Amino acid sequence: MTSPPPGPPSTPAPPPPGYAPTPAAGTGAATTTTLPAAGPVLVALYRLFLRTTATRGRLLAIGSLTAVSVLSALVARASGPEDPFDAAASFVVANVTTLLPVAVLVFGAGAIGDLIDDGSLVYVWFRPVPTHLPVLAAWAATVTIVLPLVGVPVVVGTALLETAPELLGATALALLVGTAGYAALAVMVGIRFRRALPWGLAYILLWEGFVASAGSTAGRLAVRSYLLSIVAELADHPIRLGRYTLASGIIVPLVVGTLALAYASRRLARTDVP
Repeated sequence: MTSPPPGPPSTPAPPPPGYAPTPAAGTGAATTTTLPAAGPVLVALYRLFLRTTATRGRLLAIGSLTAVSVLSALVARASGPEDPFDAAASFVVANVTTLLPVAVLVFGAGAIGDLIDDGSLVYVWFRPVPTHLPVLAAWAATVTIVLPLVGVPVVVGTALLETAPELLGATALALLVGTAGYAALAVMVGIRFRRALPWGLAYILLWEGFVASAGSTAGRLAVRSYLLSIVAELADHPIRLGRYTLASGIIVPLVVGTLALAYASRRLARTDVP
């Protein structure tokens, strides 16, 4: 007897997104997982976080605070301060220690934190993405938003009061280092805590605002102390809490930020997405 003709070949089910099919037995090939290229994924996540983080409400809120800060510089200039350099230094201190960390917290904590809270982070993991890529993308998006929104106006406001190159350079460097360091901490807080904004504000206002000002030991654990040291050293102007060297002022916030990003990556890998 002859065997019946074979039927039409069946179409195999597609593999899960991001995974290569299992090779046939006996081919000697191992089962592999196809990981997406890191560069394109990082760029895609960066663009995603820019869109989701820079919401109209956040931009209006922080933009309003920045506008008030610049307006205060205009008012101070119109009043003719006795010592323009000291007035400009006080303006820098107020913005570096208050406006900058608050703005970074608002954007940085929500970059990944919002996706965790509403469960949409699962769409980021449709393909096997290393957890450090979303963390880096969120950090980069936060820096990209805050520098032009806060950093540039603060430098402009400083220039309205005093155009000394050493003060303007010190302000720009402190803002750059501070944005990088605070952004890493904000992203970490957004991943670690569900209600990140109150926790971040408690750190900024209570710890850095009051506890760190009580003594040199507590001041070593406050980012603002190192940022103010940058201004004090480069501008050659005495500033309270600005007691460390220029090298320490630059290196310590960046090291703290790097450690925060590393912890955020590990924490994100263990985060349960509803």
